[in-house]
Amino acid sequence: MSSALPKLPTPGWVSEFRAFILRGSVVDLAVGIIIGAAFTGIVGSLVKDIFTPVIGLLVGGVDFTNLFVTLKGPHAPTLAAAKAAGAVTVNFGIFLNEVINFLIVAFAIFWVIKLLTRLRIHNVVAAAPTHTEVLLTEIRDLLKNKPE
Repeated sequence: MSSALPKLPTPGWVSEFRAFILRGSVVDLAVGIIIGAAFTGIVGSLVKDIFTPVIGLLVGGVDFTNLFVTLKGPHAPTLAAAKAAGAVTVNFGIFLNEVINFLIVAFAIFWVIKLLTRLRIHNVVAAAPTHTEVLLTEIRDLLKNKPE
């Protein structure tokens, strides 16, 4: 008694999908996204815990989050108080903080990429010549040594 089920035909798109997923670029992209997600935590900590306090110290402890304009409702001294009172506000200070954070993150990533590029340049090993290059070199040498 055989309990094996009959094999169902596989749709054509399954093999196309398998080929797409297993292409090197898709796998590289997936690895890049995973590493990028992990790297986000590192860069976020670098910005929040190292750069932001230093910049805050340099600009005299200015907190941009409380820079806002009240469009409708009671005017309050802080953004939290304005929101609690139900005021409609334009929060340009929060936007300014995000722009500063972006610039710090971009600067940090620039230096990390620069360092990684420098490390990669030192670790590059010359690739072996291709089969075509070897054949062309042999032909060139034969022509050079051919008696005239």
